[in-house]
This record gives sequence, structure tokens and C-alpha cells, in this order.
Amino acid sequence: MRVLRMAAAAVAILAVVGGAEAKDWSKVRIGTEGAYPPFNSLTADGQLIGFDVDIAKALCEEMKVECEFVTSDWDGIIPGLQAGKFDAIIASMSITEERKQKVDFTNKYYNTPPAIAVPKDSKIAGTSDADLKGIALGAQSSTTHSNYAEEKLPSADLKLYPTPDEYKLDIANGRIDAVVDDVVVLSDWLATDDGACCKILGTLTPDLVINGEGAGIAIRKEDGELKDMMNEALAAILANGKYKEINDKYFTFDVYGG
Repeated sequence: MRVLRMAAAAVAILAVVGGAEAKDWSKVRIGTEGAYPPFNSLTADGQLIGFDVDIAKALCEEMKVECEFVTSDWDGIIPGLQAGKFDAIIASMSITEERKQKVDFTNKYYNTPPAIAVPKDSKIAGTSDADLKGIALGAQSSTTHSNYAEEKLPSADLKLYPTPDEYKLDIANGRIDAVVDDVVVLSDWLATDDGACCKILGTLTPDLVINGEGAGIAIRKEDGELKDMMNEALAAILANGKYKEINDKYFTFDVYGG
């Protein structure tokens, strides 16, 4: 009897383990921020739009799975993935060694450099640490851009914000002197009425350790099957022209990078 009970227990354990290994990926929940145009943002009626969103939809279509989007504050987006609130993060998250300690990443799906924006009448001469000494520099917290500023621009007075919207408001109203972010994000903002205050001062040379190798899709470490599915789908949309179609919808240049 005891042997039978042990055998039954072993079968039960194997069933649990087997179930954990063979997840059903017919539906994938995509986590994104919804506050980082033109990559991801929310319309007035609550619809998610942007390059990240269209790439996610194309990947799900290629994988023949149902997509469900979940929005999350940036600071909580990796904890949300780890807690099972969603299955993948497609939110312009740079692939860095620090983040790889917590999550896995697919191959990159775009790579653009950081830049500095200043008011149009700014007297700041350049983007070096010496040029930015003592100026109030805004950045979104917990990003590669804030990490870059802390490491490479220590002479600036760094001000951190939960989303880009707050730093944009502060520079437009003269409360800070400059901001650092992705050049595409800043350029998109400068093309709007709200961004008419400012100009791109210059791009920054990315640091591979800080800025990473580009934006990738974050996946829980135990979900290797989903990572492989995403990589295969990404390769397919790069090859079949779908990626270029999405790229050209938002940009006049190739954001995939070298």
C-alpha cells in the first residue's frame, strides 16, 4: 500500500512539473507602458497605439496567438512580469546586463541613440559633461537614459520623473534646462505643439553596458518556449516586409539599427 501511495505521489509530482513545462501559449498577455510616444501611448478613449503596439500585434499574428494588452507603470513593469500579470514586455525596454539578471530578452527589435533636448533659446553649447555642468537635467526614472546621465553626466543636476510627460512639462515651463531620452521620442515630441519650446541639442554616443544592444522583448526566465516563438516571429516579420511596413508608418528612417 505504501509503495502504491508513493507511486501515486510521484505521478502527481510529474504531472505538476509537466504542466509547468508545457504552457499553453494560445493567448499571450503583453505588458506595455502606454506613456512613451511614438512607441506606446494611450488615445483619449483609452486605446493603445504606437510602434511597440503594432510590432506586438504583428508578432502575435505571426505566432497565430491571441494578444491581450496590459498597461503598467514603468517602475513596476518588470515586477509585474515576474508576478504573472503579463507574459511579455513590449515597451521599448533596452536589453542590459542588469535587467538580464531578472528577465530574459528576445533579440532586439529596434535600436536608436539617446539625445539631449533644450529650449530653443538655450545657451548650452554641447552635450558633454562639462557643457552640462550645473544645469537641471530631466530624465525618466529607472531607464537607461537616467542611468546614462548618472554615470556619464555627473556634473549635471539630475531630476527624475515617473514618465516623460512630467519632464516635458517642466522644460516647457522653464523649471529644468535640458532633458535626455531616446532621440526618436524627443523628435516626436518636438514635432507637436507642446514640443515647440525646444530643440535637439545633439545625440549621445551609447554605452553598450548602460544603454544595451537595443530594445528587446522581456520574458520570464522560465518561459524559454515563448522567447523562441517571439524570436522566430520577429525574424519572420523582418524577412516578409511587415516590420518595414510598421517602421515606415512611424518613421522616415530605419529604427532597427545595425
